[in-house]
Amino acid sequence: LFPPALPPPTLTIRAISTGTGPQRYRMLMSDGVQTLSSFMLATQLNDLVNDQGLSANAICKINRFIINVLKDGRKVVIVMDLEVLQTADMVAGKIGNPVQYTEGQQQSSGSLATNQAPSRPAHPNESTAAVPGKAGGSSFLSTPGGSQTKVVPIASLNPYQSRWTICARVTQKGQVRAWSNSRGEGKLFSIELVDESGEIRATAFNEQVDKFFPLIELNKVYYFSKGHLKTANKQYTTVKNDYEITFSNETSVVACDEAQHLPSVKFDFVPIGDLESADRDALVDVIGICKSCEDLTKITIKSSNREVLKRVVHLMDMTGKGVNVTLWGNDAENFDGSKQPVVAIKGVKVSDFGGRTLSVVSSSSILINPDIPESFKLRGWFDSEGQLLESTSISGTRTGPMGGADTNWKTLHEAKSENLGQGDKADYFSCLATVVYLRKENCMYQACPSPDCNKKLVDLQNGLYRCEKCDREFSNFKYRMILSVNIADFQDNLWLTCFQESAETILGQNTAFLGELKEKNENAFDEVLQKASFTTHVFRVRVKQETFNDESRLKATALDVKPVNHQEYSRRLIGTIRKNAAQLGC
Repeated sequence: LFPPALPPPTLTIRAISTGTGPQRYRMLMSDGVQTLSSFMLATQLNDLVNDQGLSANAICKINRFIINVLKDGRKVVIVMDLEVLQTADMVAGKIGNPVQYTEGQQQSSGSLATNQAPSRPAHPNESTAAVPGKAGGSSFLSTPGGSQTKVVPIASLNPYQSRWTICARVTQKGQVRAWSNSRGEGKLFSIELVDESGEIRATAFNEQVDKFFPLIELNKVYYFSKGHLKTANKQYTTVKNDYEITFSNETSVVACDEAQHLPSVKFDFVPIGDLESADRDALVDVIGICKSCEDLTKITIKSSNREVLKRVVHLMDMTGKGVNVTLWGNDAENFDGSKQPVVAIKGVKVSDFGGRTLSVVSSSSILINPDIPESFKLRGWFDSEGQLLESTSISGTRTGPMGGADTNWKTLHEAKSENLGQGDKADYFSCLATVVYLRKENCMYQACPSPDCNKKLVDLQNGLYRCEKCDREFSNFKYRMILSVNIADFQDNLWLTCFQESAETILGQNTAFLGELKEKNENAFDEVLQKASFTTHVFRVRVKQETFNDESRLKATALDVKPVNHQEYSRRLIGTIRKNAAQLGC
């Protein structure tokens, strides 16, 4: 139908109604000899019409198309890639005197009938895709049991097909999430699929979650068939497809070993140094070395009163910049950063909380030490020189109690000379220092035994203790500790307030034991404090100017106390020396 010497002009083009879906366009096209009205423009090409490039009498070159066979046997040509060679104002009008194309009619110039590869007859209730032009079309692949399954490309899928089978690789697998609205509640998970023609998102709900979530594995290839196709909601996905799949009770997922050539996860990495200019809430792909990570914590989401696991990971790449990435749920619980792996994340959300930070969402994919060139290049750079450098964090220093662990390193003299804590907000820094004095007085107190209350109790001198906050009296109590410690490095010293967990780390004992020891054996308690003197730790410090009784003073609080990792600390010092030497031109 389309002789190479004469690209087809578009005779007419008109919009057709699709309900709530994207606008669709139907075209009558001619090659100068014959005409055919069964052309549909793929929705991703709608801009060609909106920009007036594609209109009646325009000369076009069709680079890729798919022929769909409808239930009644009619054929529809879906144009997947089209190039406008000459706009309508450059053409004198209709070319030649074309006649309507008739199915089965043989033409010397070729026809749809001769271009179409032989295939099995369509099922009476089936809409199938025939061979796509220049796209790698339908094929037959063996399934378990020796039967033959006709596989169509992802790019050919549309809501007008009732039965189809695709062979695709799972490039993303989200976590199971709960949903609740006016129609009820349930659970869901989503995956992203890719083959040589394109990509598509698929979602399973409720019973299908139980059936398919344990079965489907990331980066594996499967046959997928008999799902519902609907218009994609672009609010929840960045997948480049106008449609998405919803699993049904008839959906089938079968492992495939014959199509390992299919594309793997496709990344479009953004360097960490460029994230500062990224839009807030944008989904980006990043790759970096895990320089450090925080301990697993549990937080409560106020809106749902639900507890979730959280872990903050600090990534660094070859730009010398670092960024804090927050992992949630199972991703946070299973992450191991002890060996400083390469971490690649697809579809991580950009935030500006405490500087520029990243947060993994349900649609994100996390790969540890992925088998891709970018990973090998980053690992080689880090092992040879990157490990000696101290990254510059774009996540800022004011990231809250758990933000930026072991970052923004300062000596105590630098912290004071830079007036940290003197502004409107608190400042945070890390330092390596030695405990030189521990203040024993008033370091222990009797607190309310209620799980969520640490208020100091009033001793009623009758065997009972009263909590003013809870407005209750108790016959027992729990010990709490607030330890005032003086720490020093080679330049300066600082008074530091250490609460329960930090104090226990410094003293090497739990508070309950220390409280009993102080009551029963004062000398033994003093020995514990004396033993903790002149021990060296890594401190994460919060400093803030506070006013009490019209008197302002700088209060420093230990947010975290960790043992010294001498290998990591030495690497950081070497990196600092090299950085300073480069600045001085040495």
